[in-house]
Amino acid sequence: MPSPHIEIAGRKIGPAHPPYVIAELSANHLGEFSRALETLEMAARQGADAVKLQTYSPDTITIDHDGPGFRIEGGLWNGRTLYDLYREAAMPWAWHAPLMARGRELGIHVFSSPFDSTAIALLASLDAPAYKIASFEAIDHPLIREAAALGKPLIVSTGMATLAEIEEAHLAATGGGADGVALLHCISGYPTPVGEANLRTIPDLARRFPGTVIGLSDHTLGTVVSVTAIALGASIIEKHVTLARADGGPDSAFSLEPGELGLLVRDCRSAWEALGTARYDLKGSEAGNVTFRRSLYVVADIAAGEPLSRTNIRSIRPGFGLAPKHLPEVLGRRAARALRRGEPLDESMLA
Repeated sequence: MPSPHIEIAGRKIGPAHPPYVIAELSANHLGEFSRALETLEMAARQGADAVKLQTYSPDTITIDHDGPGFRIEGGLWNGRTLYDLYREAAMPWAWHAPLMARGRELGIHVFSSPFDSTAIALLASLDAPAYKIASFEAIDHPLIREAAALGKPLIVSTGMATLAEIEEAHLAATGGGADGVALLHCISGYPTPVGEANLRTIPDLARRFPGTVIGLSDHTLGTVVSVTAIALGASIIEKHVTLARADGGPDSAFSLEPGELGLLVRDCRSAWEALGTARYDLKGSEAGNVTFRRSLYVVADIAAGEPLSRTNIRSIRPGFGLAPKHLPEVLGRRAARALRRGEPLDESMLA
């Protein structure tokens, strides 16, 4: 079966291709266009493949209400209403066009997570190269189908979703007309404890959804979980980024700073390169060392006709003599000629 892949603006993404690293801007623009632009440029310098935005307003994602369920209890955003949080976090829609234009200039993809039909319409008008469905929206089948119908690649995060819900979201995406679908394993904890990352879900998703590209949307601290995910088959890594955690913001606590993003990109690509293929032939870097393997050598002078024994024949380095596996066969045989200490043993020397 051919290796699965999707293609975003000409970049192939899948197990046979280098990892696709998405830098999630989220709310780390802090309400400043200059900061959003600087973050995009930073992500490009650090080698990320894409910057992802979020397209909503507080009024398209929730309502201004303080009734039961609308005030957050616990976690990073304890005590805040949903409307207040999203009013702070939302990125003005007027920023999308200049950010996408700058991304094209820099050669980095810029796309977004839409949260309603008006967001999809905006992104479609800007010819977004792909669409991302956030974990909280993975159960919104009409939204998934509407995004899929644009005929672009669709990436779906699976945080909080049961296997049945993931199957339904996948069906909505593939049946809706998306030009390729990727599923990102995700734990929607902010931050996610490393012990809850459950990265073995990645190969399990690959098994359950053959032909689908699998990745990770990572909310743990640091980079080790993302790099480990590559070793388990992830082809996409999504990670929140910021210019500086100390500057604050709703998502800063679990976001990577510039140097950490660069490290993530390099290590993920190195991990992918290290996977290679299953093979048992001699590798280029090994070739010069073959001669230093063990082999059978004369370790004491042996007269012609004298039997070979463990005192005059040993398995030592280097490797120019008979292989050590032949030692039992040669012990007791007689020397065909006088043998000198330090000679590699070969069949012609045996009577």
